[in-house]
Amino acid sequence: FGKPLLPDFPIPEGFEGADDYLLHLTMEGARKRWGDHLTDETVERLAFELDVIKSMGFSSYFLITWDLIAHARNLNIRVGPGRGSAAGSLVAYAMGITNIDPVHHGLLFERFLNPERKSMPDVDTDFCIDRRGDVIDYVTEKYGTDHVAQIITFNRMTSKAVLKDVARVLDIPYNESDKLAKLIPVARGKPAKLNVMISDETPAAEFKEKYDSGELIPGTGVSFQRWIDTAITIEGTNKTFGMHAAGVVISEHPLDTIVPLQRNNDGSVITQYYMEDVEAIGLLKMDFLGLRNLTMIQKAVNHIEARHDIEIDLDALPLDDPATYKLLAGGELAGVFQLESSGMRQIVKDLKPSGLEDISSVLALYRPGPLDAGLIPKFIDRKHGREKIDYAHDILKPILEETYGIMVYQEQIMKIAQELAGYSLGKADLLRRAMGKKKIKEMELHREDFIVGAGKNNFPRKDANDLFEQMVLFAEYCFNKSHSTAYGFVTFQTAYLKANYPVEYMAALLTAISGDQDKVQMYIASCIGMGIQVLPPDVNRSGVD
Repeated sequence: FGKPLLPDFPIPEGFEGADDYLLHLTMEGARKRWGDHLTDETVERLAFELDVIKSMGFSSYFLITWDLIAHARNLNIRVGPGRGSAAGSLVAYAMGITNIDPVHHGLLFERFLNPERKSMPDVDTDFCIDRRGDVIDYVTEKYGTDHVAQIITFNRMTSKAVLKDVARVLDIPYNESDKLAKLIPVARGKPAKLNVMISDETPAAEFKEKYDSGELIPGTGVSFQRWIDTAITIEGTNKTFGMHAAGVVISEHPLDTIVPLQRNNDGSVITQYYMEDVEAIGLLKMDFLGLRNLTMIQKAVNHIEARHDIEIDLDALPLDDPATYKLLAGGELAGVFQLESSGMRQIVKDLKPSGLEDISSVLALYRPGPLDAGLIPKFIDRKHGREKIDYAHDILKPILEETYGIMVYQEQIMKIAQELAGYSLGKADLLRRAMGKKKIKEMELHREDFIVGAGKNNFPRKDANDLFEQMVLFAEYCFNKSHSTAYGFVTFQTAYLKANYPVEYMAALLTAISGDQDKVQMYIASCIGMGIQVLPPDVNRSGVD
């Protein structure tokens, strides 16, 4: 609704302001990252990104984010390599906010910050789950208790739940409410709305028939129509509140002068506005996520250092390590981040990944949309040469080569628009959003621009239109490459540790999930299968954990 209400970041003496200090930290970080290999191309991209950050007024945002991540690293709190679109920023990589080289992996800054679309940057960060609270304590101490709070969440009454709640009030037997609620389908965790269930487009004809019939529920004197109409009036209302798992708000002014506050059940202060509203009024919202795998990775590294006197730099692992890819190809994936479900294990075994790109692609494709469209078998067949790969134009080959000619990433759609149709990457990001969100009017405005631009590369009008249609289709499935690559790297880290230091890794894994009896049993069985003996706790032999 106005200018961002970012807190003032304290600038050290000798610098003119946030922009100047950000430039200093970026170039200092770049010299550490690349040393004598700092190229003109890298400096040019850093300068472009810094210019965009400065012109959009977000230098303080980067400094605040850098400061808290640097503090976490200084305290030996394990920080994830990146998350979300922020991994596409070279400035973030140079400063150590992220640990994935966006140039090497083909990640785009404009997917993160688009100079043609004014919106707050959003750097979500994963921390070791046991130490996440220490990071929040640091931010609270630095900016003041009255300037920092966590964010409220609401548990809303969904169609299934509200039907059962109303049934209890109207003395409708449980078996009746359960039977009717089971007719409501659930898509991606969300049950269909009651208005949809009684409409002409109902996904369950029996539900609509009961509503339209006007008949009474046996032994109640209440009609199906009255029951469902009553439920509709309160569907979607807030039932209970809680605290957002990750969201923290940091303010320029005392928060009670900007947003209503309340106490959570544990006594901590939370905002009464939920996440989207907090952002809409310009407050800085940051996601500090606790990732158990980072805790487990840190424990494994500690075990390795203690037992072998080897210091492992997890951010500089050899990405061509043969033992890691042998482990992945064998499907021995118990405890490997994001790959241990039975469906994923079989896919990885069939694919036999040979690089981080394959791992990232599988993470992007293993979602309801691409799975329903049968893209994974096609991806596997193309990797192993069982299906021919065709490119509609030579320009598309370098863009789609790493995913075997299949559009997997949003960034690929942006690059196609840039390389083939002459779009700026900022405009290409607007096209990507319009396609992904099915904004028909916006897409039609882009269609002619795309066709005309492609024509300048001698691409026939009909072929350009067909490619545009294909992009529209795939945009619904396409995933954020920055996020997939960053999480693919965490997957690689866990696979590397398991392949090269199995005893230390499994010990750390069992400690990390020690409260979950089912998982403990599963991982002990996995250890036995790997030839690792697991002894019961022993005061004379066991470590503290």
